[in-house]
Amino acid sequence: MSNETTAGSKGVSEGIGRVGTAVKEGVISSLKGINEIEAEIVSLAKNTVSNTMRATGSVANESVGIIKDVIKGTIQATEEVGTGLILSTKSVAKGIVIGVADVGGDIVSASSQTVRGAVKGAAEIGADVALVARRAVDGVIEATKEVGGNVEEVAKVAVGGAIEAAGTIGNTAVKAVKDMLVGVIEGVKEVASTALPKPRLATPLEVTPPSTPEITESPEVTTKGRGRRGEQ
Repeated sequence: MSNETTAGSKGVSEGIGRVGTAVKEGVISSLKGINEIEAEIVSLAKNTVSNTMRATGSVANESVGIIKDVIKGTIQATEEVGTGLILSTKSVAKGIVIGVADVGGDIVSASSQTVRGAVKGAAEIGADVALVARRAVDGVIEATKEVGGNVEEVAKVAVGGAIEAAGTIGNTAVKAVKDMLVGVIEGVKEVASTALPKPRLATPLEVTPPSTPEITESPEVTTKGRGRRGEQ
């Protein structure tokens, strides 16, 4: 009886192991597929923006309209498919900023416009505004890092743009967006500050030592002088 029970329990544990392995392999395959899809969307958005801006020959004037069109196209695509806005938002936002950077455009302004457009577009189709805002902000920050831009400045305008766009929707949207984006700017600041911690500490260390020996020398001189006078 005990042998049968042991054999049975081994069979169950082996069965769970096989099922877990099958799920693991399936998830890995799906995640790889998602990464490939996201990379394709980034490339598509980047090439569309940069090529269109080069063709128009006016980087500053045309960028606003182009960014709006790209975001509208993304939202319409997800409406037709019935899903995918959350997945595609970050990739499209990233692609837009990289595309603008490729033609020497203002990535700070582009980041703000992109996030605003994504938030408003999400509200129009009844999507999760806060989650779309977070994905868009993550996308523009990631793109800025890749192109070597001012990440802290982009984070500020992106978060500000998301909150401002949410304000046109309602107080509930503003609160949801704020809650979702809390800590984004602080997180960027912490990462940036680790790059240059030493220069800030160098100045106080050099200033404090000189004053100490000057104070300690003067009392020693006076006590010696008094001692000699007393002896005489």
